[in-house]
Amino acid sequence: MSDGKKRLSPNTRNYKLDYSSSGVLKILLLVLFAEFCAWAYQTTLPPPPTKLGSPDGLPLTSPRIKLRDGRHLSYKESGAPKDVAKSKIIYVHCFDCSKYQNPFTFAASPVWLLQFLAPSNSFPVIDRPGYGESDPDPKRTVKSLALDIEELADELNLGEKFYVAGYSMGGEVIWSCLKYIPHRLQGAVLISPAVNYWWHNLPSNLTNEAYSRQLQQDQWSLRVAHYLPWLTYWWNTQSWFPGFSVITQNPAVFSPADIEVVAKLNAMITDPNQAELMKTQPRQQGEFESIHRDMNIGWGKWEFDPLDLENPFQNSNTSVHLWMGDEDRIVPVTLQRYIAQQLAWIMYHEVIGGGHTFAFADDMGSNILKALLKIN
Repeated sequence: MSDGKKRLSPNTRNYKLDYSSSGVLKILLLVLFAEFCAWAYQTTLPPPPTKLGSPDGLPLTSPRIKLRDGRHLSYKESGAPKDVAKSKIIYVHCFDCSKYQNPFTFAASPVWLLQFLAPSNSFPVIDRPGYGESDPDPKRTVKSLALDIEELADELNLGEKFYVAGYSMGGEVIWSCLKYIPHRLQGAVLISPAVNYWWHNLPSNLTNEAYSRQLQQDQWSLRVAHYLPWLTYWWNTQSWFPGFSVITQNPAVFSPADIEVVAKLNAMITDPNQAELMKTQPRQQGEFESIHRDMNIGWGKWEFDPLDLENPFQNSNTSVHLWMGDEDRIVPVTLQRYIAQQLAWIMYHEVIGGGHTFAFADDMGSNILKALLKIN
């Protein structure tokens, strides 16, 4: 151009950046929203589990078996040696516990324990996957733990038949054993077993009534575990509102009988090493792979409904027992009564005045085992 000035082409003139205050604000809001979404996503992701074993993991203090998928299952044995024991009873621990909490050694009569139980029976107690010193199972299902139990029995040479017993969330696992490995069972006992409110055969009027009696924080926690399991970790670790009451140790879920039982148990534990193991082992690999995955499995979508089960022992002397305290504030007794009524082949025992922890009360371990093993 003769004037020496450079002009923009027509196409170039159409591209202008909006540097007005409204344009800048829109950009900032988009950036902030993206940052918030990234932060929110990160908060829902649980940290990886803490490693077990050498060279840089937590020390192992008990034996473990290697399962067919490469995971390890930790266990602790008590009672008679397996080769001379009359009965082998695999015990499955409850929510937020480990193999060190066993009502049959804690609450059995000392005389009966020494004179009969220990010399005649073998008690392998497992750490469920992700608890204590058992490897996590990211693929865990309602079925998988029953198969783990069967594999443990084979690895320990417990024989063709064995008993299973479980308490609370561990009691819920026994339904899976009755479904998937009944051919291996000599008997079973469910003690205060957790109930999934979404089992389709439970009447809605009973489940709604029982659910409404739960603490508000528990109603929301169970909804999250059932409908939004990917949010369970965040829900129970954030500090804006309370998570699941058993995790937060809200005293409102414990009956007066529970408080008394727990106080007696604490007084019984005089070995500081045992006390430390009971305190630290359950969550030592992290909360997600232990208690949070427990919630997702226990109150998630089940592959079967226990009320669909038929008696797998019609032609044998095998028996199944369900024990429940009538003042349990964690597991609704009304739902257990209904289950026991529908499954007439289950022997139902209701402990008057018993709370959720009644199995650890004086002599209750003895009474439960006497019924299971048919001892007068």
